[in-house]
Amino acid sequence: MLQQILTDMFISPELLAELSEEQKQVLFIKMREEQVRRWKDREARLEKEDATLKKPKKASVKSVQWLAGMDSDVWVWVMGDHPADQSYEQICDDIIAQRAARQAQREAEELRAKKEAELVKRFSSVLMDSELQSWKEEVERQEVERQEVERRAAAQEQSQQEKREAEERRRAEEEVRRVEQKRKQEIYMDLREVKEERDDQHWQDSLRKSKAADLRRRSIAKQTRDDHRRQSVKALERGRVAAVTKAFGGDRPVLPPKPKPRNLTVTSDTLNPKQGLRRTLSTSSREHIIRWFQEEQLPFRAGFQKDQSRIASWFHGIISRQEAEDLLSEGEPGHFLVRVSERILGYVLSYRCKDEFKHFLVDATEGCYMLLGHQIRFNSLAELVEFHKGEPITMSGGEQLLQPCGQRPSGVDYADLFT
Repeated sequence: MLQQILTDMFISPELLAELSEEQKQVLFIKMREEQVRRWKDREARLEKEDATLKKPKKASVKSVQWLAGMDSDVWVWVMGDHPADQSYEQICDDIIAQRAARQAQREAEELRAKKEAELVKRFSSVLMDSELQSWKEEVERQEVERQEVERRAAAQEQSQQEKREAEERRRAEEEVRRVEQKRKQEIYMDLREVKEERDDQHWQDSLRKSKAADLRRRSIAKQTRDDHRRQSVKALERGRVAAVTKAFGGDRPVLPPKPKPRNLTVTSDTLNPKQGLRRTLSTSSREHIIRWFQEEQLPFRAGFQKDQSRIASWFHGIISRQEAEDLLSEGEPGHFLVRVSERILGYVLSYRCKDEFKHFLVDATEGCYMLLGHQIRFNSLAELVEFHKGEPITMSGGEQLLQPCGQRPSGVDYADLFT
């Protein structure tokens, strides 16, 4: 199933709904690695074609390289963790100072325009009087001496008026600047008071939750990789798995011989699985799921105990997530069950934690069983359950299978799968 998802680079919403948070993180990492691998293959193929056609090789400027840290893992930098990064309080203080400066500047521009209008209105009448006086002097040419005196007086008056105007403008500009600085400081203090009056705890909680979510996502991804490596070694040491394969390739495990069904009320057609059948990942038909189980899972004794003597106590039929949680809610933390998924052709391992329920999708393709995103393959569901009774599913959650959750006294829920 994981190989099919990586081949199509698509996962249906029904399948995504069945995944746990850890499995979603693993699937995201695998899909990103597959994208990088395809890109490298494409670049290598293009270079080979260029060499065959004897074209001048163009220097490749595209490359993907992950920066590794001291632990040889992908290095991740979280904004705010570096010593040179500003703190949250400094960033908020800078933003407040910028807002105060912009508002003070707007008020200063309005005051400057008002002062300019007053100066223009005050001195425009003086300019009109000067022009009128010049016109009169031009008309009365006979009074040359008086005209000359008046002209000089007007010029002197105009010069003095210009000086006074310049002085007034300078004073007005200084006043505007003083008001601007004063208003800038007042607005800054007002904004600081408003900020302090806000629910500061809400801001701190939001920042803390954001950082905690980032750390949790990084921790889940790293922990999942460590779990894969550790569980692969443990599985090989204990000899309970069929094979440990890499995410992209590797030999498939040898399928076990198909045992004959014992004490099952099924037809002979049920025991002959179709060869070369490519299943879809999801379906909404209950009849389709029952037919898949009878045709392809019964020959492998799916749902039986390891000795294949009878159906395992932890096995359940096609029940919903809510029904599984209702069953598990009657037990203690560590109770578990394996149910046939009602959305996809596969199984779901439902587990009860202390404060919540977790559901892990089990891939049942290629005649083997494994948790989606894990690298350990098992020959049967019983081997998968037996392995995780001693080894937790994830190190971060510590989900160790302690007690199976059986059927209700009113009747079994897997009767339609075996009839």
